[in-house]
Formats: sequence, C-alpha cells, structure tokens
Amino acid sequence: MAEETRAAAVTARQGRRAPAGGRGRVRSAVLWDAVLARVASEGPRDVVDVGGGTGGFAVPLAERGHRVTVVDANPDALAALERRAAEAGVVVRAVQGDAVDLPGLLGPATADLVLCHNVLEFVDDPAAAMAALTAALRPGGTLSVLAAGRLGGVLSRALGGHFADARAALADPSGRYGAQDRMPRRFTRESLAELAAGAGLRDVALQGVRIFADLVPSGLTDGDAESAEALLALEAAAAVHPVLRDLAAQLHLLADRP
Repeated sequence: MAEETRAAAVTARQGRRAPAGGRGRVRSAVLWDAVLARVASEGPRDVVDVGGGTGGFAVPLAERGHRVTVVDANPDALAALERRAAEAGVVVRAVQGDAVDLPGLLGPATADLVLCHNVLEFVDDPAAAMAALTAALRPGGTLSVLAAGRLGGVLSRALGGHFADARAALADPSGRYGAQDRMPRRFTRESLAELAAGAGLRDVALQGVRIFADLVPSGLTDGDAESAEALLALEAAAAVHPVLRDLAAQLHLLADRP
C-alpha cells in the first residue's frame, strides 16, 4: 500500500470516536446503536476491531465488559490505544497486523463480533479481506463493516462545487474522481452485499450512516440540543430508507456467519 494511502487510512480511522454530544453524536449514533444492539443482550463477548486505531470503539466496548482485541498495522496507534485503555481502567489487547492476516494472527473462529470500519476502502483485495474477516468469526458471529459510500461521495463533491469531480466519481467503477482522490475506492450497497455473499455471510443488513449530518451547516445544531436531537432522529429514520441510504457518506453492513 502506498505511503499516502496508509496515511489516509490512519486519518479516517482516527476520525472515529465514541458517542459524544452535539454534532459528533449525530454522526456516530446510528452506527453505535447498530453495533451495540448486537452485543447488548448476550453478556461479555469476544470482539475484534480490525483497523481499530486508538480505540474509539474498542475502549467503550471494553468498558461495557466485552473482551476486545484491536488489530492495526500502525504501531503508534496501538501505543495510543494502550494508553487510552489504561486511562479508562480497562484492558484491550493490541495486535499489529492487517485485515487479510486476521485468522493467522488470532486463530480461526475466535470472535463473536468483528468490526472493520474505514478499512475496506484501503486494502489491496477487498474480497480476500472479507473472507479473512469472516474466517475469524465463530458460527453465528457478526461482521460489522463501515465503508465509504460511492453516491455519497458524488453528492459531497457536487455540493462543494466540484461538478467535474462529481461526474467523474459517478462514472468510475471505484467511485473515484481522479488521480488526486486519496480514497482508493468507494462502495455501493450492491458491491458490499456481493462481497458479503462471496464470503458466505448471511442475514445481510445495510444502512446509511451520515446522510444529512455532513451536509447540514453546523450552526443549525451546535449549541441547540433540540435541533441536534431532531437531526439524530432524521438520520436514524433515513438510515434504512430505500433511496436515502444510498446517498450516505458511509454504508454500514451487518452480516452473520452461518
């Protein structure tokens, strides 16, 4: 992977945070609700966060009593994760490695839940990565994948006044708008579903994340709790809308290993 692509991947991962107030909460709430629903009623679970960076998901999950391992290629991120976990008074296992090597790093069928957020865009072979993520799951386990949405990328470029870029991204099979685009690929619901099917996953559910949150001026919600709650409710309703979810900045896939 090229150095600048790795840097973009790290930047994307570091942008993830646990639920917070205001705009950050609106941007992350739909995703967090879906993930927590999969572990809330099962007791402590074995969770692996691939590309988990500094622990934006791992530490809050560990605080909820789950056994969490973060696999990340960046040693600096893992060091920051260990400091963050120590400050929170929890233990999170840190393993250096890539998504495609997951079964070899941790062993096959060792996780109840595997998170792979903001990673699939950057791997060399998404199908191989999806197969490795699936192999790490126990039968009945769940895979959570968050990836950049192709149509959301088109919409973002157009609203920013970059109309030629938007047209290029719309036509490009990988959703890229040119050589200057630092995102190696973007996905559609169909392309993510095809990857899940190819890996043998079932019960695939797809929703949109950040449909409106990135487009609404921050002045409309910052410091206005009522407006922020209303936007959060809109995001939750639109996440599964058959048309609006395709326009999301990110697409979230949940699927189970038979």
